[in-house]
Amino acid sequence: MSYFQKFKGLSTPLPPSPPLSQVGFIWFGAFLAATVVGSLAYYTKQPLVLGSFGASIFVLFILPDTPFAQPRNVIGGHFVSTLTGLVFLHFVSPDWWSMALSLATALSVMQLLRVPHPPAGSNPFIVFLVGANWEFLLTPTLIGAILLVLVALFYNNISKDRSYPKYWL
Repeated sequence: MSYFQKFKGLSTPLPPSPPLSQVGFIWFGAFLAATVVGSLAYYTKQPLVLGSFGASIFVLFILPDTPFAQPRNVIGGHFVSTLTGLVFLHFVSPDWWSMALSLATALSVMQLLRVPHPPAGSNPFIVFLVGANWEFLLTPTLIGAILLVLVALFYNNISKDRSYPKYWL
């Protein structure tokens, strides 16, 4: 198969739609997780919401069995990726090329530490876009990621068909 022929895809059939009961279960879990971080941010006046958390909620409730959804990946991935962004922003340069280097480095470090979490890949961009300071590592990043994992832990295990997490460390 040539390079450009690969662009056509493999003609694999579309996966079936999940049962409506599963969609409802996921909907409520996502709502609950967003409610916890959103309401706590509102009432405590602390920044606990990070843009990438929406995608983390997707992974935690739609794909809870994947390695990307496991606590070490969610928490570790967000932490490592944000830390990398902060290091490049504050010690290298606030320019676009430093942002690009921080993203590539964050992805590589997540892989090396075995904590890849795709939503966390956007954290270096977020760090640069908001000009984050070092407190950003604790809140929203670390505290918010821990809260999301706690909601997923309690909620996903309500279902008899789910067991979360698959592993911690």
